[in-house]
Amino acid sequence: MRYSQYFIPTLKETPADAEIISHQLMLRAGLIRKVASGIYNYLPLGLRTIRKVEAIVRAEMDRAGALEILMPMANPAELWQESGRWEKYGKELLRFKDRKEAEFCMGPTHEEVVTDIVRREVRSYRQMPLNLYQIQTKFRDEIRPRFGLMRGREFIMKDAYSFDVNEAGAIAAYDKMYQAYRRIFERCGLNFRAVEADSGAIGGNYSHEFMVLADSGEDAIVSCNSCQYAANIEKAEARPPGAPEHCDPRPLEKVVTPGQRSIEEVSTFLGIAASETVKCLIFVADGEPVAVLLRGDHELNEIKLSKVLGASELALADEALVSKVTNAPVGFAGPIGLSIRVIADLAVAGLRNVVVGGNAADLHLKNANPGRDFTPSLYADLRNVVHDDLCPRCQGGVLEMWRGVEVGHVFKLGTRYSEAMKASFLDNDGKEQFVYMGCYGIGIGRTAAAAIEQNHDAGGIIWPMAIAPFEVIVTMLNPNDESVRTTAEALYTELQGLGVDVLLDDRDERAGSKFADADLIGIPLRVTVGARGVKDGILELQERRSGEKDLVAIAAMAAAVAEKVRLAKA
Repeated sequence: MRYSQYFIPTLKETPADAEIISHQLMLRAGLIRKVASGIYNYLPLGLRTIRKVEAIVRAEMDRAGALEILMPMANPAELWQESGRWEKYGKELLRFKDRKEAEFCMGPTHEEVVTDIVRREVRSYRQMPLNLYQIQTKFRDEIRPRFGLMRGREFIMKDAYSFDVNEAGAIAAYDKMYQAYRRIFERCGLNFRAVEADSGAIGGNYSHEFMVLADSGEDAIVSCNSCQYAANIEKAEARPPGAPEHCDPRPLEKVVTPGQRSIEEVSTFLGIAASETVKCLIFVADGEPVAVLLRGDHELNEIKLSKVLGASELALADEALVSKVTNAPVGFAGPIGLSIRVIADLAVAGLRNVVVGGNAADLHLKNANPGRDFTPSLYADLRNVVHDDLCPRCQGGVLEMWRGVEVGHVFKLGTRYSEAMKASFLDNDGKEQFVYMGCYGIGIGRTAAAAIEQNHDAGGIIWPMAIAPFEVIVTMLNPNDESVRTTAEALYTELQGLGVDVLLDDRDERAGSKFADADLIGIPLRVTVGARGVKDGILELQERRSGEKDLVAIAAMAAAVAEKVRLAKA
């Protein structure tokens, strides 16, 4: 492709509404342009990368035995009503009516539609296992679309759905997809972690997120420095504390703490560490108040709390309810003497002689001890893990904190959708059974954006070779020089013949401007063709990532470039 005939509308200035680096660089490099909030055009350079990501995804899905289909964006309401998600999904589900007043939605995901396909066509166990996938546009009416392709309303997604006769088959399908995802992101040249995750609105009882590591990532994740354990912060487990060290319980003591409400205020006022306090949070779970105890320096994980309580609705109590159940204003609640249910994080069990709220205004209690002064009805893992927590899976490992961008998610759904939508089959004994399902998604645009978050410098994008829009750019320093043009054109043709994706910069622009554009759009390799080099029979080959330069004979340049491309994609 010739630069002079291509459409790459680069920008020198960063648009004011672009908050993160991938959004900034995608706009500046002419990859995308905004149409409306959270909705973008993919321009030629951006679309080439999108198509390369899609090609890798297709190759690995096909290799894993999945079959490609294409389902409609417009989904009839009755399918979503059958699954129960029409009411539960929320305002992110864009609902509309056609001219006959029939209700539809724009599919944010396609569990309902694909389940309908299978229940109509699959009758026997002999027709499974089955895995169907598509690469399709999705729409989720995000309340605050931002970050370009990271959190748009309209986006391209690969979603796959597996169907099996039993849970063992579903687990095998899940494992096959898990390994396929690892290969996809490895081939895309990304540094990532597969982390244990919460299933969220999709449902199911087991899932992993695939996170590209990047300082700007929205999600906090943890991984062990000694084993393969990794999880997002919502799912990450804390190793249960060991037996508490022997410590004689001291007498309970009242201490006046005027106006000291927060853990930080109380610990500073008393001259103790936050870890020597216990905070008592009052929640309302499905209409019932419950007290939740945490070590003062730990943070509650509400997803864990919801699961422990089995609560479908969970919220912090308002000031009136806190006052009613504790006889104290907010900030002075404690576990001693409460008449409501009390549950505690595992770390609380090992604490001795701690400070707790006194259930009266401006009052705390020193030397409180679980078991003597208060007895929770349940101890459970309720907190967010922190850096240097001990690994829950291995001995000796500690947890490290990272930031990540979610690019893929795999779920083991079980029969959650097949039961709701009556997707059944006849087993080997002629008995009717519900299909076991799994679902597996990859954000195509998010993958490209995440690659930029992980691969950039002050000059612009540094594409991994496998998903770069072009693998090499051949830059003419003076296209009006006949020897330069002839040499560059010949190299361009030879590289195309070797199957290399090559962009020929034949513009009549200053060398500095050309080099800056090449860096901005992130082409992995650059060959510079100048009059002096042509005269000496050599050309300069530079790597975008390292900046390393090699002088290569003109006759050998095409082979040298092709070999670098091959090695980078191997």
